[in-house]
Amino acid sequence: MAYIGKQPVVGNFVKLDAITTSATTTFNLTNGGVAYFPQSANNCLVSLNGILQAPTDSYTISGSTIVFSSALTTSDVIDFIIVLGDVLNIGTPSDNTVSLAKLTATGTKDATTFLRGDNTFASAGATAGQVIQVVTATDTTNRTVSSTSFTSTTVSASITPASASNKVLVLVSGMMSINTSQSYAYLTVYRGATDLASTTNGFTGNYYAGDSPVNQNAGAISVSYLDSPSTTSSTTYTVYTRTNAGSCNFGVSSKQTITLLEVKG
Repeated sequence: MAYIGKQPVVGNFVKLDAITTSATTTFNLTNGGVAYFPQSANNCLVSLNGILQAPTDSYTISGSTIVFSSALTTSDVIDFIIVLGDVLNIGTPSDNTVSLAKLTATGTKDATTFLRGDNTFASAGATAGQVIQVVTATDTTNRTVSSTSFTSTTVSASITPASASNKVLVLVSGMMSINTSQSYAYLTVYRGATDLASTTNGFTGNYYAGDSPVNQNAGAISVSYLDSPSTTSSTTYTVYTRTNAGSCNFGVSSKQTITLLEVKG
């Protein structure tokens, strides 16, 4: 690979060409006849007349030259000059060149883990059973339903699962009452057009009103259901209710809530 300017030497030990001394302080440094540029005097070993010289005190490096603190003579002998290279720097790796095998951290090293500050590998993202996202919707409208078939209350929320193997925990809370004597009210949750309870009585039912049907049997209701939508598309969950006669209320001037929690599969 060609370089413009100084070629980096990383952890390389180079013995430079022999130098013939003369009555001067400055001498050219070459390697194979080509000018050589050590990084500093401190990573050069210089032997003069059989004695190792102290860097910066006995000599300095200036570009591709060595400059001695005192002029030499023709009788002096530069035994050798060895450049140690940049022994404290391994250089900057090119992009996408460091593999998992080069890391010494503990733990499982693969595409699903990441390296933590304590030099261990930890799982990336959620593990099975952990909650990935939460979506919630609230409403304070009192909705009256007068149908023996399950009818949408329009209380709903939508969620887009990150994986088709993940599950959705559906939580519903609110109030229900019955407006017709000797009747019942039922509540369920639909995923799209699918009744998750799969029964005519839904998840909560048997809200029975006696002979005085003014908001009879008004009380708190709740639903908890772990669904498997098996999709990564946006999915809507809606509260439905019905009666066996007359009408019922969902809300009863209270706040009703539907909450969706995506759970890692």
